[in-house]
Amino acid sequence: MTIRTAAAAFAMLGTVAMATPAAAQQDTLRFMTGPQGGSWVPIAGALKNIWERAIPGLTVQTLPGAGVANVRGVGGGRAQVAFGNSISTVDGLAGRAPFPEAVSNVCNIGSLYPQWFQVVALADSGINSIEDMRGKPIALQPRGNTAEVVTQHILQAAGMSYSDVRASFQSSYTDAVGLLRDGHAQVFTLGTTIPASSVMDLASARNIRIVDLSRYVDRMREINPGYQGAPLPADTYPQQQGRPTQITYTAHLITNCDRNPEQVYQMVKLLWENVDTLRNIVSAMRESTPATAAADIGVPMHPGAARFYREAASR
Repeated sequence: MTIRTAAAAFAMLGTVAMATPAAAQQDTLRFMTGPQGGSWVPIAGALKNIWERAIPGLTVQTLPGAGVANVRGVGGGRAQVAFGNSISTVDGLAGRAPFPEAVSNVCNIGSLYPQWFQVVALADSGINSIEDMRGKPIALQPRGNTAEVVTQHILQAAGMSYSDVRASFQSSYTDAVGLLRDGHAQVFTLGTTIPASSVMDLASARNIRIVDLSRYVDRMREINPGYQGAPLPADTYPQQQGRPTQITYTAHLITNCDRNPEQVYQMVKLLWENVDTLRNIVSAMRESTPATAAADIGVPMHPGAARFYREAASR
């Protein structure tokens, strides 16, 4: 080999060496989840493992979050993917309260399952309606959590506000349950899947009552058309009486609209290829399919996700 040939070969190897790191360039994706005790944290952990194993160079960093805060996080570029609740995401895009202004660059990845806003009282509290909460200590989540916003709305539907109750804002459902277990609160509100582990935990220590919300459904839909009323399936919780109506909405995944379409396509494809793993975590996903995930909930679908759902529909 001549010196000139060797030099050329060495230059070529150098070019390959420089190209290889670029091809495997590291990409950290910040994933905003939800409060401890809800469903979003374990689902996010499963998706982190699925995505990191299959997508070269991708690292997923899970972060605490909540429905309203997550929309702001994705819209503001502080997160690249997050869980959302349909009612909050639509409000964010429209710039309605509790959002001070409209958010942008937020696209849907797909609907996952129904969320249940539940009002759980101690059985000996005398609380059988929202009006009965007047003057009582209630535990709820911090501002920025969708369930906190829904709590404001259910109080409004009953002609009340936080000034009519003794509100205690807790960082997690676990902390809220601790207050009820110790007798420092008489009711707590939450928005998650059913059966909620936090409610099961409370029911193992105290007698509980699920407050029926049927009388408030019409007024709630006037506040936000995304709300629905649905009877809680029988025997969802110990000590449950009948099928009390609760408020429902849709949990979904969101991402930046300008996120790489090919990567989003792969993320959505991997989600549905591994959906049984997620169904083992959240039973509510047993009825979820790519067709239900693609339903229009008033949030624009990311082009990469839309491609996957088109392909799934044509199979």
